[in-house]
Amino acid sequence: MNSPTPTLQQLGWKPFFQQQVNLEELSNLAIGRVVEQHRDRIVVMSPQGKSSLRPLSFDEQLCVGDWVLFDEALRICRLLERQSIFQRKASGSKVSLQLIAANVDTVMIVCSLNHDFSLNRIERYLAIAREAMVEPVVILTKSDLCEESDSKRLQVQELDPMLVVYTINALDKDDIKPLKSYCYDGSTLAFLGSSGVGKSTLVNALIGYESQQTGDIREEDSKGRHTTTHRALKLLPQGGILMDTPGMRELQLSRCEQGVKETFSEIAELADTCRFSGCTHTSEPDCAIQQAIASGLLSERRLMNYQKLMREQAFNGASLAEKRSKDKAFGKLINSTQNASRRFKKGY
Repeated sequence: MNSPTPTLQQLGWKPFFQQQVNLEELSNLAIGRVVEQHRDRIVVMSPQGKSSLRPLSFDEQLCVGDWVLFDEALRICRLLERQSIFQRKASGSKVSLQLIAANVDTVMIVCSLNHDFSLNRIERYLAIAREAMVEPVVILTKSDLCEESDSKRLQVQELDPMLVVYTINALDKDDIKPLKSYCYDGSTLAFLGSSGVGKSTLVNALIGYESQQTGDIREEDSKGRHTTTHRALKLLPQGGILMDTPGMRELQLSRCEQGVKETFSEIAELADTCRFSGCTHTSEPDCAIQQAIASGLLSERRLMNYQKLMREQAFNGASLAEKRSKDKAFGKLINSTQNASRRFKKGY
């Protein structure tokens, strides 16, 4: 982040966090926001400047955007409750949650108008944003390279009439101006999107200098390489702070049922009017959803993506719950064994 050192309010401090801190803590501890997360350290920013904090056992639960209390020895004493949290199932076969960003006010979902353009992926990001109760804004980049930018913008707008959607050329200063209305003291923005969609170019445009390296994409499939290697917060010159994240082509949902239902609200409403309460929306008589598809009011693509995301979040949520149960049982076994060993050594 840039100098001069920002105040707590400029870093996004709000009454929600203030009410969590007691007078003793205010007198003896420092308040900081996690602005960088590395494998071996956590970097926080406070009114006193940047500090690298010693890793503790619970540091894996921290993520960029968190607020923490720390002492003079640079030890984290407490993590404050989050106002919002973005998370996903860890990529690959690993059964665990990965935290993406905390305490975000607005998430800008970035998708380029080339081979990367995908309504399914945008819906996936929208579900995560709504589960986190964060305002989503969709930014369609590289409009100068797409002859169908208006058509694709309408496709995205049809997902939700109230959704804010921009089509921009990130290298055009006039196109960037509307985005600056989201940048004000105390606001926290996050960019989410795949590699190569232009997130780093947008970051550079909003900050006003090249703070992020930008990279080319492969012409045959429009896939990019990671130019952002870790999550970090950056202070914006016009106010507010911005988070850039590494590109995430794989974004598996977990425990996101409410977010999915809000993203596909018309499907949930139609399902309530089906003849049978357990309707699978395939071949049952008087299925309101199939009737909507037949009449053109609902696309089959949207129904299939809704069902896919609901299955995915339910499966991943169940897998994580099972892992937690096994971890808890294993922990009890370890404690029991240690207690038995202590009793044996004491002779009773």
